Amino acid sequence: MERTGTTRRQALMATGAATAAALTGCTSAAVGARPRTAPDGVPAETVLRQRSAARSGALLGRYDAALIAHPELAARLAPLRAAVALHAKALAPAPDPAAPSPRTTGRGGPSPAPSQAGSDPDAALRELAAVERSTADAHTAALAGASPEYARLLASVAAAGAVHAYLLTKGAR
Repeated sequence: MERTGTTRRQALMATGAATAAALTGCTSAAVGARPRTAPDGVPAETVLRQRSAARSGALLGRYDAALIAHPELAARLAPLRAAVALHAKALAPAPDPAAPSPRTTGRGGPSPAPSQAGSDPDAALRELAAVERSTADAHTAALAGASPEYARLLASVAAAGAVHAYLLTKGAR
C-alpha cells in the first residue's frame, strides 16, 4: 500500500521551518545585536554599568548594616565586604573626565540602618546570603546585554557572589 499526502515527518519539518521563519521575522534587529544607546542618549554600556554598580553598592550597604548590628561577625564578614567593595568599584562606569569630580566621603551614600540586618547573627547571615544570591542572579541576567569584556567581569562577580552566599550559609560549618 502506497502512502498519499503528507507524512508526519514532512509536517513536523514544515512546522519547524514556519516557526523559525515567524520568529526571525518578529525581530527588528540582528540576532545578538545590542542597543548602543539608551532612550535618553546615554550609552547602553554606561547604563548597564550604573545598574550593576548600584546593585553591588546596595549589597555593600547590607554588609555595613550587618556589621553595625552584629559587630561579633566582623572577622567573618570583613573579607567578604572588602571583595564586594572592590566589585562595586570595578563594575562602575569610568568617570567622565569632563564632568566635575563629586565630593564623596566613604561609600558616598547614607549610613546603613541597622534595621536592615537580621535580629540575630544567624538571621543576618541568612539575609546577607539571600541578597548575595539575588545580586549574583541580577549580574548573571545582565550578561546578555553586556559587551564581551564587561560580560566576563559580570560573570566573575556573579560567581564570587555565589561563593559568598555559600560561605555565609554553609561554608563556616
